Amino acid sequence: MKLRDHMLIILIAVAAASIGALPVAAQTYPSKPIRMIVPFTRGRRTGSRRWGCTWGGDGARPPGLWQSALQRIFAALFAAASIGALPVAAQIYPSKPIRMIVPFTRGRRTGSRRWGCTWGGDGARPPGLWQSVLRRIFAALFAAASIAALPVAAQTYPSKPIRMIVPFTPGGSTDIVARVVGQKLGEALGVQVVIDNRPGAGGNIGVEAAAKSAPDGYTLVMGHIGTFAVNPALYAKLPYDPVRDFAPVSLAAIVPNLLVVHPSLPVKSVPDLIAFSKSRPGQLNYGSSGPGGTPYLAVEYFKLMAKLDIVQIPYKGAAPMIVDLIGGQIALTITGIPPLLPHVKAGRLRPLAVATSKRLPLLPDLPTIAEAALPGYEATSWYGVLAPAATPKEIIARLNAEIVKSIANPDTAERLSGEGAQPTASTPEQFGAFIKSEIARWAKVIKAAGVTAE
Repeated sequence: MKLRDHMLIILIAVAAASIGALPVAAQTYPSKPIRMIVPFTRGRRTGSRRWGCTWGGDGARPPGLWQSALQRIFAALFAAASIGALPVAAQIYPSKPIRMIVPFTRGRRTGSRRWGCTWGGDGARPPGLWQSVLRRIFAALFAAASIAALPVAAQTYPSKPIRMIVPFTPGGSTDIVARVVGQKLGEALGVQVVIDNRPGAGGNIGVEAAAKSAPDGYTLVMGHIGTFAVNPALYAKLPYDPVRDFAPVSLAAIVPNLLVVHPSLPVKSVPDLIAFSKSRPGQLNYGSSGPGGTPYLAVEYFKLMAKLDIVQIPYKGAAPMIVDLIGGQIALTITGIPPLLPHVKAGRLRPLAVATSKRLPLLPDLPTIAEAALPGYEATSWYGVLAPAATPKEIIARLNAEIVKSIANPDTAERLSGEGAQPTASTPEQFGAFIKSEIARWAKVIKAAGVTAE
């Protein structure tokens, strides 16, 4: 028997033994003849390759034949044993660390980016990798914690004092209304409401500060017709958007305006003032709290309708303006009743008319400007509380509920009425719609009047 036939018999025996090791097929296999395919010819006279070795044309056994044959035998035995061990291995898997192969390099030859860091072609970990990964992990955790904490924060709000920004100096109508509303709001919430006066630029400085504050319910602003309805049309570049940057809470008060003059001025009625001014064009002056403030808007509207030439003297707020008006440095103004009323009662200022559509019960003997000389004239101020945009709705609802209760309180109503203001509350949605309508209304007036902030 030739060597070739011996090798075939050995391979058949090894294969049969390996197959017999399989757990399931061992009992029935084999049940028919087995065919073994050898993917080589039996050899040529010029030589051929079998099992990795070269047989010469003379049929001599080449060196390394048995080593190659044994390698294949052991590989077949190992494969059979491995297959037979699978059911057992599955029960105890895993019993050692697992390796996951990534079929790509750590970076290209020119470098690549992962988690914001650059990996070089040598695969070295770049500086700052873990810091970058940790930053992202902590950012995700913080965002998740913040979202989860919103309902809890709304339940515990407020836990510290609330700041209410007043964009004008102390002593003016905005400041007076803010202090009355703020005091009652603080009592209802059980925390202090601190009034923060931020005057300047027609109220724009204070309102901008409020717009840029954190939307957490601890910063509010006392809105005003000038800062939220007039300034958008008056200033070409307003540092805030009265609709986009704020969440309305509630209206607080409607404040009638009053036309007053210094007692030394020889006029006692609106027609007298118009005639006196026309006889001295450019010689009279009036005080304002700057472009966008109530006095500026009201007097410019008055000048437009009466065709007068009166010079504006701007101040940082109503309080210093009233001081100079009492001292005779300026001749007249039109502003909210609250800061003027004490001086009117004391005789330091002379009232000529109210700027409302109807007479006021507080000053029943004074006519309206429309009634006295200029039909259709009306310039009434309004005030309301707003919060920065994105303030949680739960907090807005809580503030609205407490402000509505505070304004409905007889004590609050009496104090506001005593200052010449009319207590007025609303829902956040009503206040938001009112602001939009006021912006549209005053934009038409300002465009028709041709007035600007300069």
